[in-house]
Amino acid sequence: MSESQEKQEITAMLRVRMSANDAHYGGQLVNGAHMLSLFGDVATELAIICDGDEGLLVSYESVEFKAPLYAGDFVEAYGRITHIGRTSRRMEFECRKVIAARPDLGDSAADVLDEPILVGRAVGTTVVKAEKQRLRKSA
Repeated sequence: MSESQEKQEITAMLRVRMSANDAHYGGQLVNGAHMLSLFGDVATELAIICDGDEGLLVSYESVEFKAPLYAGDFVEAYGRITHIGRTSRRMEFECRKVIAARPDLGDSAADVLDEPILVGRAVGTTVVKAEKQRLRKSA
């Protein structure tokens, strides 16, 4: 592998809309665990990019919830691999709200935010068994 490939940062992002089905509490508030589910999807994509296999997200070192999410909000979940061990991949995640629902103005009103709002972040570890690693990229 060339030096430029070895120094390439491995990242992934997905954008989703929180639906009414995601709302778990009064006022259409979305359960914070939904963000962790998004991070799990990002971790899967990162493992596939890095190794050609989904791997398994085995732990979170830290999780921070910074702002609420509501049905109708759009969020972007980001992740990057910060360390590659023999079978472990340390990952950092962030979730940002980019569109905010505006139920105060109407059922379908929403605003694109000038600056995304940090909703949460986490650090976790995914494991990809050595025999499942078809690709090898460095963080």
